[in-house]
Amino acid sequence: MQQAGIPLAEKLRPGNLDDYLGQTHLLGPGAILRKSIERGNVPSMILWGPPGVGKTTLASLISEKLIRPFFTLSAVSSGVKDVRAVIQKARESGGNAILFIDEIHRFSKSQQDSLLGAVERGVITLIGATTENPSFEVIAPLLSRCQVYILKELEKDDLLTLLEKGKVTLEKDTGKQVHIAETEALMRISGGDARKLLNALELAVHIPEEDPVNITNDHVLSVIQENMALYDKSGEMHYDVISAFIKSVRGSDPNAAVYYLARMIEGGEDPKFIARRLIILASEDIGNANPNALLLATSCFQAVTMIGMPESRIILSQTTTYLASSPKSNAAYLAINKAQSLVKKTGDLPVPLALRNAPTKLMKDSGYGMDYKYSHDFSGHFVAQEFMPDALSGNKLYDPADNAREQEMRQRLKQMWKDKYGY
Repeated sequence: MQQAGIPLAEKLRPGNLDDYLGQTHLLGPGAILRKSIERGNVPSMILWGPPGVGKTTLASLISEKLIRPFFTLSAVSSGVKDVRAVIQKARESGGNAILFIDEIHRFSKSQQDSLLGAVERGVITLIGATTENPSFEVIAPLLSRCQVYILKELEKDDLLTLLEKGKVTLEKDTGKQVHIAETEALMRISGGDARKLLNALELAVHIPEEDPVNITNDHVLSVIQENMALYDKSGEMHYDVISAFIKSVRGSDPNAAVYYLARMIEGGEDPKFIARRLIILASEDIGNANPNALLLATSCFQAVTMIGMPESRIILSQTTTYLASSPKSNAAYLAINKAQSLVKKTGDLPVPLALRNAPTKLMKDSGYGMDYKYSHDFSGHFVAQEFMPDALSGNKLYDPADNAREQEMRQRLKQMWKDKYGY
């Protein structure tokens, strides 16, 4: 169904900072970015965060608040020539213009290089938006001239507020009464993305002929499934495909995994983006069940960086199918989660004296390093001693998973530590 007029997400775009939802750590009263905007002295910046959290909206609000010329480019469709044309327009307007670049992570090195001089001289204040870690995707000279602000996913209360605003607006536009009986499906479909949430609500209200419209989970799911192409017209499918790719590798289905890999390649996805995801997956989902997975994934990223497309598709295929076919374990991932949770709960407990370094006589006299047993002096290069702070003795954080390699590790740990950790 074709919808006439301005999309709901565009209609509800806030007109001032007070109406902006979320990001209170940056824009709440007294927050760092809010103060910079109110003083009229904003630096060049990179806005890093998931889709649909307000990066584009924030850039627009900054330009309106500062009353400066505002130019926008999309890294998907713009080249060096477009960048230079905008910089020239900024000079002609007296400088100090704001240039917003959406998906700046898709700019090549030469495209990013073309921004440097104008940013340095203050001809433009750059605001780049990215869903990818700028440490990997933005060249160091440009990154050093920008402040990085991390935008967080919208909270449930923010999304519910947005739903209510959307409901009121749609009732005015359509003349229908809208009753939101259930929100779970809308929330799940949105994934914290405000634009996806409003797109789904708009479809759910426009599709049925009846009045009033009763928004239930079943109604929302049926409408979205029947109109998936329309729903994804603004490009959100990118995130669904990478999600399906990761889940297919994690689920040990090399056929589905390589299918989604092909979808990304044919869609023009950056091969380094895919390779980075494989490195993370190799540790998070395979780990010690097959340590070679991380080695291959790391080599894949290096090879893809050196070779480029189209040949990199073969390297990505080899790595994808290998990782998908490998035994799986998230034990290392769970271990660090447990350890960090324990640290937050127990604070900075004292390190046992035997494990402390003793570079001075006073430290030695105080017992630092005393009674430490050097493992290599003992049979099997192991001797039982306490390494944890006393208050945490016996805490098991790493629990080997049920696969051949980690079961060998479990048996070795049990043989060494007996009943201490319950291996």
